[in-house]
Order: sequence, then C-alpha cells, then structure tokens
Amino acid sequence: MEATPEISLAAEQIASLGGFPITNSLLLSGLVTVFIIIMSWVIRYQVALVPAGFYNAVESVVEGLFNLAESVFGNFEEAKRYFPIIAALFLFILLNNWAGLMPGVGPITSGHVPLLRGGTADLNTTLALAIISVGITQYYAMARLGFFGNVGRFINLKNPILFFVGILELVAEFAKVLSFSFRLFGNIFAGEVLLVVMAFLAPYLAPLPFIGLELFVGLVQALVFAMLTLVFLKVAVAESHNT
Repeated sequence: MEATPEISLAAEQIASLGGFPITNSLLLSGLVTVFIIIMSWVIRYQVALVPAGFYNAVESVVEGLFNLAESVFGNFEEAKRYFPIIAALFLFILLNNWAGLMPGVGPITSGHVPLLRGGTADLNTTLALAIISVGITQYYAMARLGFFGNVGRFINLKNPILFFVGILELVAEFAKVLSFSFRLFGNIFAGEVLLVVMAFLAPYLAPLPFIGLELFVGLVQALVFAMLTLVFLKVAVAESHNT
C-alpha cells in the first residue's frame, strides 16, 4: 500500500533544552536568525560608493523598504526612527516564508518527525510576531503620550461615548493580533500543504509552478505584515500628536 503524506497542524518537538521543547519550526527560525546576523555582519564590511553584486541587491531591498516607510510617514526622520523595526520584521518573515520551501525541509526526518519546518507555518511563531507588532505600536504611543496618557486612549471615564469608543479600540488591538497571526499562518501553511500534496501526486515537474507561486505569496505576506505594522504605527503616532 502506498504511503500517504502526513501533515501536522502543530509544529513537532524534536529535542529539548533544559526542559524547554525545541520544535522543528523553532530550529529553522533559529537558523534563519543566525543567517540574518551573519549576512548583516558580512554586508557591513562591503559598503561601497558604487555597490555591485549581492550588496547591490541588498541595497535595493533596503532602499525600497525605507522609501515605503517614508511614504507612509511622509517624514524622513520619522521613517528613519521606525525603519529598523520594519526591516527586521520584513526580512525575518520573508526568509522564514522562503526557508520552508527549501529542498530538505520536510523530507529530512528525525525519529519519523520532520527535522525542519517553516517558522511561519507554525501558529506559535506568527502569534509571537503579531504580539511584537502590536506591542511595538503601543510602546511608541506610550513614549509619546506617557503610560497614563496611552491608557486614556482606551479607558475614558469622563465621557460615555468616548468610553465605548475606547473599549472598541481596545478590542481592535486584540483583533489585530488574531488577524496578523492567522493571516500569515494560514497563507504559509496552506501553501506548504499544497506543495506536499502536489509532490505526492506528481513528484517531479508538477510542483515547480506552485513553488514559484509560493515564493511570490511569501514575499506578499511579508510585505503586507510590514506595511500594516507601518500603518498602525503611523496611526498611533498621529493620535499621539493630536491628543
């Protein structure tokens, strides 16, 4: 009887460190993080007036992200302040999306469990990224308004209408976390499932067009996550100025 592909919704544990579970998605996310750190260190020493090769490609990506931040904020200084956070989120998500498509991610097993799994195909990772995104927004709003000033945006006991508006805004903050995490997880996990099924049904040429499609989807999802974070930051900062 021909074996069928096994698809697990949750990431599988492959080891533990001091009682802390190490999952296959956490392992690949760690490798992606190490890759980003090493490449950042290497690129740092390749700065040139006339960029070429790989550095030229990296500079194009960085310039595009900065232009995006500047177009949202409409201010060079504001864009420069928030750009490192947005760039870090975008690169981490993009490389995790693409890492899950690499050969060997899935087929290589450890004790009948895939050794590697795309980080963003794990709901725990996308939930953590969503909390970071919303948390960053609240941090910068608090930096502008102060702790009690920021809390006052959500809890206003002086005006019944503003009180209910504040409650709705508070609910919206939690909704952002759910929206961010499930959107990213759903798109990436569904794409990986599609590739597994196609590889099982037609293991050679059939998956190739879908791999190209998933590369594009991975780019779009990373860009959407970064763009929404930028917009929410812009709104929080604008509210701080208007308060």
